[in-house]
Amino acid sequence: MGSLSIWHWLIVLLVVVMIFGTKKLRNMGSDLGGAVKGFKDGMKDGSAPETPAAPNPQVSSNNSADKSTIDVEARQKS
Repeated sequence: MGSLSIWHWLIVLLVVVMIFGTKKLRNMGSDLGGAVKGFKDGMKDGSAPETPAAPNPQVSSNNSADKSTIDVEARQKS
């Protein structure tokens, strides 16, 4: 009573098809495929490192302003 032969698997497959029907099995397969695809997309989006947005430099019409000072706005992470 070790491993199952091909005949055991074919009988199990036949019983499953008889119970659920081919249309319901096809719908379950497409739903499962969509769920796996959504999970992979979610994992890909979550693992990508976020690149910080470049701050917009503020242009001043005053030429006498100190060139070494950078005026930026701090952002909070949410």
